[in-house]
Amino acid sequence: MSDEKKKLSLSVIVPVYNEVSTVQTVIDSLLAISEVTEIVVVNDASSDGTKEILDKVDNPRVRVFHHQKNQGKGAGIRTAQKHLTSDVVIIQDADLEYSPEELPRLFKPIQEDRADVVYGSRYSGSELLVDTFWHYMGNKILTTFSNLLSNLHLTDMETCYKMMRTDIFKKIDIECNCFGFEPELTAKLAKMNCRIYEVPISYNARRFDEGKKIGWRDGVKAFFYIVKFNLLR
Repeated sequence: MSDEKKKLSLSVIVPVYNEVSTVQTVIDSLLAISEVTEIVVVNDASSDGTKEILDKVDNPRVRVFHHQKNQGKGAGIRTAQKHLTSDVVIIQDADLEYSPEELPRLFKPIQEDRADVVYGSRYSGSELLVDTFWHYMGNKILTTFSNLLSNLHLTDMETCYKMMRTDIFKKIDIECNCFGFEPELTAKLAKMNCRIYEVPISYNARRFDEGKKIGWRDGVKAFFYIVKFNLLR
């Protein structure tokens, strides 16, 4: 029997809401990554033409699901969760802030069985487009508070890029429909004693006038979710 490790397959979840200008580019970029074997797109009742673009996608590696009403990012991820067939999974936002070219670097520690989960950190030394001061500080405060309660040492808890083994991901009961999904997932992974790595990634921050959807109210809610999922579950 060969000692060579089995080549793992990778699913990418793409939750989408009103990203008509970027969604096709994101899908094409993911299809260009050899490690990606499956793309599960969940359209969260977009009203800007995103649905029409997705309905035209014709590739066996891409599956598209539509919500009839807007429910939030966490709900989209929960919809995709039950349709995954690959060994490893990651979430990809459809706004091009995160580059799919980073995926092979995140995939490597899991493929080599050095990690169960890999976080792509925007703040650990890689190239990035300069973000606003308050968005950066908000992220650092939330990450520090999350670390305090979860006993992890992360530099970027709020990152979209959380790659993990699919068997672990399917054990997680996703409760949050909104952006509270990020601290929820981190808290639940910490309690599962997973081997968590961080890999630095590039980041192209989008401004609010360019369609960025997360704001200060989501940051306030995140404090509640950090407490809820670390201490009250």
